[in-house]
Amino acid sequence: MFNLMSYYLSPRFLEKLAVHITKNYLKLPQVKIPLLLGVHGRKGEGKTFQCELVYERMGVEVVHISGGELESPDAGDPARLIRLRYREAAELVRVRGKMAVLMINDIDAGAGRFDALTQYTVNTQLVNNTLMNIADNPTNVQLPGSYDENEIQRVPIIMTGNDLSTLYAPLIRDGRMDKFYWQPDRDDRIGIVGGIFEPDGLSSQDITLLVDTFPTQAIDFFGAVRAQIYNEQIRDFIYSVGLENVSRSVVNTTTPPTFRRPDFSISHLLEVGDRLVREQRRVDDMRLANEYNRVLQSGGASSAPNGSFYRAYDPNDNPAAEGTTGGNAAKASGNGNGDAPQCPMPDASQSTHSSTPPPIHPPTHPPSHSSTLPPEVRDQVNNILSQGYRLALEHVDQRRFQTNAWQSGPTISAQNAATASAEVERCLGDYAQDYVRLIGIDPKTKQRVMEQIIQRPKR
Repeated sequence: MFNLMSYYLSPRFLEKLAVHITKNYLKLPQVKIPLLLGVHGRKGEGKTFQCELVYERMGVEVVHISGGELESPDAGDPARLIRLRYREAAELVRVRGKMAVLMINDIDAGAGRFDALTQYTVNTQLVNNTLMNIADNPTNVQLPGSYDENEIQRVPIIMTGNDLSTLYAPLIRDGRMDKFYWQPDRDDRIGIVGGIFEPDGLSSQDITLLVDTFPTQAIDFFGAVRAQIYNEQIRDFIYSVGLENVSRSVVNTTTPPTFRRPDFSISHLLEVGDRLVREQRRVDDMRLANEYNRVLQSGGASSAPNGSFYRAYDPNDNPAAEGTTGGNAAKASGNGNGDAPQCPMPDASQSTHSSTPPPIHPPTHPPSHSSTLPPEVRDQVNNILSQGYRLALEHVDQRRFQTNAWQSGPTISAQNAATASAEVERCLGDYAQDYVRLIGIDPKTKQRVMEQIIQRPKR
């Protein structure tokens, strides 16, 4: 394990980049050396940060290009920018006598095609062609409108991205691009997270417990947990000075606020981590972008005419749900396009730390105790759970109901119909003055399969 300025540098990552960079500065006889290195992997795993640690350790000069610079209102500008930055890196090698690299961050976001809705522009075509040309002729890179017959220094190009398959296939072929899939193993994760919390004095046992408790989370999740720890003190500071005085207390002040060391106990970190996981699950459960995009792709399908559904579904995806109400709505398939998130999240039916799918229980009889829950609502709960779906609730007051501004309520974690019905009944009591609707969610596709208003406030 290598530690640089308290940050962990993976030996695998260091070796891959060091070999690629060094090899491009050597003259190996009869060897075709790829100029491009594509570092890819799922989001938030620290690809760019690990690259920066390698550059600093090796003393390599870096010229950066962002994926956002690969598009422009003017055709040809991004391609010219790549050539200009490449020649700038070559000039750094000549002037400073040190190795240099051209670093392109998020190449797939700037030059990739994700689906038919992604626009393919002239600049996208020119960027791909320019990178292929530089990879084939790394010492003869000319600027538009000029020609320099003198060869320039060969400079390796390192790209980061989540999905390199979205790029132009000839660009990423072997011979032009070497690929490195970065997925930190358990030792890497423990080392990186230990570097994140190094100033906070956490023991190695606490670091290991934190990593093993959230095994499906990306590296940036743990950085977010650490940042969340300070929220309590910042909130107390805001209330102590008053909302109207926050600006003058933090901007252009000679006495900036200071904060004591927060509570970095492992129990507090786990609590904050669980809270972040729940927020992630909310996003995954809603999946509103998929619903809106399906409407666009289907030519603007309208929402159901009755008052139960407020979002437009593609009738071809979910024919059984069209025009259904009550218990029949729960029988809709709701598979949608079947797109699952790249980073699978734990299901609410289990602990937030588990990654196994939820068990499917047969419907059970309603609770034997006296219940005020309407029989039709209990039937809906039975129908949803019997198909392996999960339950959630949303509520809205009478004023916001007119604008369809629903708020997320609790996710029902129980898979037993009797227990789930009791939780639904308790939630209806908590929101007695609100509209409440019951939601069925497919845990595999993270899609809604049913929405039904089960409570209306008394007039």
